[in-house]
Amino acid sequence: MPALLRASPADFGCASRQLPGRAVRQIQLSARECLVDYSLFRQINHLADRTHWAHWFFIDFSKYGIVMFGVLLAGGWYLVRRDADRRALASLICGVIGVFVGLGLAQIIGGAVDRARPFATHANMHLLIDRTSDFSFPSDHATVAGACTMGLFLVSRRLGIASACFALVMSFSRVYVGTHYPGDVVAGLALGAATVAIVVPLLRPLILRLLGMVSKTPLAALIQPTLK
Repeated sequence: MPALLRASPADFGCASRQLPGRAVRQIQLSARECLVDYSLFRQINHLADRTHWAHWFFIDFSKYGIVMFGVLLAGGWYLVRRDADRRALASLICGVIGVFVGLGLAQIIGGAVDRARPFATHANMHLLIDRTSDFSFPSDHATVAGACTMGLFLVSRRLGIASACFALVMSFSRVYVGTHYPGDVVAGLALGAATVAIVVPLLRPLILRLLGMVSKTPLAALIQPTLK
């Protein structure tokens, strides 16, 4: 216990990256918060010791699982087009916009916090994918997953639940392969979902008007079934 009390937040994964020409900053988190995040990271990441048979799945999903959200968004578009539900389509479009807005916010937050990746701070951990040089907090993958999930819930409960399941697997896999702390993915999920929740009431009325205009053009087949 005394050793833990004397440890700095950097010992538990709260160190910032050390980049040439930039001052070394430290995340303003307490040692207790950092210890919880690092302890969870170790528990998840060290599962790799006993689950070699699952490495291929988590490695592939951590890198390519993001494609599943594109598939779900396409499924959402198919449903709203089939039902000619412009309000749901406007919500889905807001979800897509929210993905990019969320990623932009993640870049701003990540640049300000500048948290180092786990593999840059700790030696006793498993890194199952290639190293990256960008920041750890928040997770871009989790931000996309959170935004897509929120947008899909506004279109279809089933698609939203499916997306939420994929988002949890994505978040878990990013920690399992050693590229993020749990706090990074939780923050990413929250950021993505919150961004869409804000974008929808702001932009949906405008998008509904634009869809009304599109419905009178040859592009109407993109938003509603064609008449036979």
